[in-house]
Amino acid sequence: LMLQDEIKNTIKDYPNFPKNGIVFKDILPIFENPQLFQKIINSASKKEIFAKTDAIIAIDARGFLLGSAIALKTSKPLILARKKGKLPGDVITGKYQLEYGENSLSIQKNSLINFRKFVIVDDLLATGGTVNCVSNLLTKQGKEILGLSVLVELKFLNARKKLSFPVEAEIGFD
Repeated sequence: LMLQDEIKNTIKDYPNFPKNGIVFKDILPIFENPQLFQKIINSASKKEIFAKTDAIIAIDARGFLLGSAIALKTSKPLILARKKGKLPGDVITGKYQLEYGENSLSIQKNSLINFRKFVIVDDLLATGGTVNCVSNLLTKQGKEILGLSVLVELKFLNARKKLSFPVEAEIGFD
């Protein structure tokens, strides 16, 4: 079985969650399958964008699961973009729109000091709100984004077109 098929067969769909009209793609069953999780991390870690990055920035919360494993595999530093109010110290914060509301993400300013080039890691690319939020926070600090690594891309939402950097997705849904 090809990796994409394994992923597709493992992700669970929840129609009308968290609200009507949205089909929630649940990636959590992947973490119950260590062999599949390892294959995904091995595949993602080989992407060219990670070779040239100074650090990986993972987005709260499922992005942490993928980002930490990729950081370990690629021996790259890991920075976290967390939901508002979760980080101590001097933070930079940005708001973003969800498919179903508004939220914000924060990054500790000190965590960025020693790094210039970043790869953003998240679980899923839908409308691009969270990724754009992190991208804007980084570029305002004079940082460069080399790319986005996600497990799932919802291609029909066309978020890739709104981004100014490459997107690496293990699987895409039309």
